Amino acid sequence: QVQLVESGGGLVQAGGSLRLSCAASGRTFSSYVMGWFRRAPGKEREFVATVSKSGGTTTYVDSVKGRFTISRDDAKNTMYLQMNSLKPEDTAVYYCAASQRQLLISRWDYQYDYWGQGTQVTVSS
Repeated sequence: QVQLVESGGGLVQAGGSLRLSCAASGRTFSSYVMGWFRRAPGKEREFVATVSKSGGTTTYVDSVKGRFTISRDDAKNTMYLQMNSLKPEDTAVYYCAASQRQLLISRWDYQYDYWGQGTQVTVSS
């Protein structure tokens, strides 16, 4: 089992940057496919980005491609989401998630087994 704790959210102006972190407990972090999801006010949770166990494969939702970068540091048991050129429509609670399944990557929330509590990102116009 793994526990996930997000940090790094906050209030930023449009065009600004934030880096979210997801710290994982336990010694098997490298065995999990990791992902970021978000839930905007009044909307369903949506996929943002995912990274494979090796860190070598990533994929993003189209709306963040070229602006967001997902990465992981297994030595620190931490995953990151670097968010640049932020837009007001990026405002949401961001969640990190871990999957212990035999997957390369996943954009489907039902394939993730563990979730963090979320961190708020607010982008002002």
